[in-house]
Amino acid sequence: MKLSVLVLIAAFAVGLSIGLVNFYFQQSWYFMLVSFAVSFITSFIVFYYLLEKYIYSKIVLIYKLIHNLKLGKDLKDALGEYVSSDPINDVEHEVKEWAGAKKREIDILKKQEQFRREFLSNVSHEFKTPLFAIQGYIETLQDCLIDDPEMATKFLKKAENNVERLSYLINDLDSISKLETGEIPINYEKFDFVLLAKEVMEGLEDKAKTKEIKISFKDKYTHPAYVKADREKIRQVMINLIQNSIKYGREHGSTAIKIFELHDQYLVEVTDDGIGIEEKHLPRLFERFYRIDSHRSRQEGGTGLGLAIVKHILEAHQQIISVRSTLQIGTTFAFTLEKIG
Repeated sequence: MKLSVLVLIAAFAVGLSIGLVNFYFQQSWYFMLVSFAVSFITSFIVFYYLLEKYIYSKIVLIYKLIHNLKLGKDLKDALGEYVSSDPINDVEHEVKEWAGAKKREIDILKKQEQFRREFLSNVSHEFKTPLFAIQGYIETLQDCLIDDPEMATKFLKKAENNVERLSYLINDLDSISKLETGEIPINYEKFDFVLLAKEVMEGLEDKAKTKEIKISFKDKYTHPAYVKADREKIRQVMINLIQNSIKYGREHGSTAIKIFELHDQYLVEVTDDGIGIEEKHLPRLFERFYRIDSHRSRQEGGTGLGLAIVKHILEAHQQIISVRSTLQIGTTFAFTLEKIG
């Protein structure tokens, strides 16, 4: 409501009240109208002056400050100074909107702080494990280097394995960091996804044989599926997803790949018949170092960053990945790729 309308209503109410009281005592319409007019005009002038000077001007100032803070300096300079025609109502709207935005911002910052603490804790733990192992192997190696060369060679090999694990961990962290900041460019090209998938499947056959897991297309694909993407990065996506299905698949099980043709995309699914994942873990599955079963995950190997890398690669392609799973039945990872003719 505008200030003039607000003051007009208040002055009218005062004038009418005084006029009615005058009529009650004088019983004269003339004196009633005169008293109404005088009190109405006087009230309007006094109320308008007082409200405008001591309240309205302050509300306008508050509104302008909030409005300008929301716009930011650059946008404010571009649009110029803005003056609302109804700041009393607008300031309420602006304050509520601003408060809501600040609350959302605070919630995001709290989540980021929690994520940062968990991430630092996880990084520390992941680095500490191989470092302590290397330290122990080197100390043992020093003791038995002369007396037991065979044992020394064994511990040297174990130390080398842990150094490799550290190297993989650092490389994966570096890859995620560069994907997030856009330092790793996406080299788009046209290629046949079916051919790429078959190459990855053949490369992982030996690993799958250790658990007697069969990797196959769910349907026989005889025609190509051309996509526009970074071939090597999509290769990494497929390697990580299939390795994951082998790692957590059941012995004598299977991993199936299926392609669905959509309007302007292909939907790719990688499905295993392994142990499955509880529903409560699914929302956090693509977080760095998030492990459902820490002990088993470390026994199986890996850095705990594979799915995080997959997510970042696909997001860099402006594509999505999702997961669905049922305990003791299996897990399906699904992602999209841009289709090209």
